[in-house]
Amino acid sequence: MLKVVTVKLPERLVNALDVLVKQGQYPNRSEAIRAAIRDLIKKELSA
Repeated sequence: MLKVVTVKLPERLVNALDVLVKQGQYPNRSEAIRAAIRDLIKKELSA
């Protein structure tokens, strides 16, 4: 089950997310953010 989490991001990060989406690397901002969080958690837990 997915939960909604609200975050505030600097405009430059949102713009960078939009570039990734526009390039087709992710279907939308949410997927890009989920991927980034998954990678961070995986990295932090394996350290």
